[in-house]
Amino acid sequence: MYDLYPHQERALLNMHNGCILNGGTGSGKSRTSLAYYDKVTNRNLPLYIITTAKKRDSLEWQEELLIFCDRMPKTVVIDSWNNIKKYKFVVDAFFIFDEDKVTGRGSWVKTFLKIAKHNRFIVLSATPGDCWDDYIPIFIANGFYNTFTEFDQKHVVKNPYVQYRKVDNYLHTGYLAGLRRRILVEMDFERKTVQHHEDIFCPYSLKDYKRVTKERWDIFKDEPIQNGASYGYCLRRVVNSDPERVRQVVRIWEEKRRIIVFYNFDYELELLEAAFADRDCSTAQWNGHKHQEIPADDQSWVYFVQYNSGSEGWNCITTDTVVFYSQSYSYKQTKQAAGRIDRLNTPYTDLYLYHLKSRSGIDLAISRSLNNKKDFNASAYFQKKFTVIPNSNQVSKAA
Repeated sequence: MYDLYPHQERALLNMHNGCILNGGTGSGKSRTSLAYYDKVTNRNLPLYIITTAKKRDSLEWQEELLIFCDRMPKTVVIDSWNNIKKYKFVVDAFFIFDEDKVTGRGSWVKTFLKIAKHNRFIVLSATPGDCWDDYIPIFIANGFYNTFTEFDQKHVVKNPYVQYRKVDNYLHTGYLAGLRRRILVEMDFERKTVQHHEDIFCPYSLKDYKRVTKERWDIFKDEPIQNGASYGYCLRRVVNSDPERVRQVVRIWEEKRRIIVFYNFDYELELLEAAFADRDCSTAQWNGHKHQEIPADDQSWVYFVQYNSGSEGWNCITTDTVVFYSQSYSYKQTKQAAGRIDRLNTPYTDLYLYHLKSRSGIDLAISRSLNNKKDFNASAYFQKKFTVIPNSNQVSKAA
């Protein structure tokens, strides 16, 4: 009835209220979640889908809802995580929380817990959790714990030497693993696609890099660097602004003709836009400033996507190539970004993912973290490298 693949059918049999449907990018979690909603509610409950802004605006969920073309649910609301507070008083409905954002202890999580208390729900995720803290809101929503404090009292050893909450160790992790197994529903499947990752090392100005590290001088503002955050920004801008890095993007486009380019900073976008301004291709972008769709039906295009705005919640099956112009600090974000073209219905078998980087200290440090499937702790790294001398604008100890 729902045109599901075998791995989706298997997952459907194991799903239950409060579960996390754990499937890799492109595995078909949306379709499976709607099939589960139909199975347990017969479409008699209002349906609320909380997803990313990009996925809401691209109408992807509306396309999936066509499986209900004979009879739609009586109420369907599709909105972004930014607006989740609008629904905190909804009761007796069914919620699908798409692209798992229920981590931490912020306002989104507080609203999620209020919703979960009075409604049926499931969570969809390709990367459900890196540590036990990421699971606490789901554990509470399922009734395993009443509060965050209760979880901490039973399972957390805190660092006594800092004022804020810092976890030194978790207790009874075997029990926690059992709880995780109760809520995780795996969607394992054998992909037909093969991801080919290639590192492309680009040069950078060693002179400018040394001036930042040795003299602690902001070469872009022509003033002393005042803090670790500015120090890190300058280092990254030196390596990411090298003209050869942009030329590598152009070279890949000349070979592939249709490419998605992920970037971090506005100055990177400006360099990329300038490089393609006079070339015979269409360009579009998705970031905090513009929400443009991928050029349709064009033989040649470049789609610029800012990591934070567009690393998840959408897909593209009209190209086999992604270029990472600069590195994200987040392993999960990088994995999600790569998954934008790795979909069940892609016509491609071989997918090409190019990681542009340099052999600078900062790029190599980020790469080490990502290669170990860990996030890069930028604030700690840069602050450690940046030691301010009292009563002076200068700074000691080179990076």
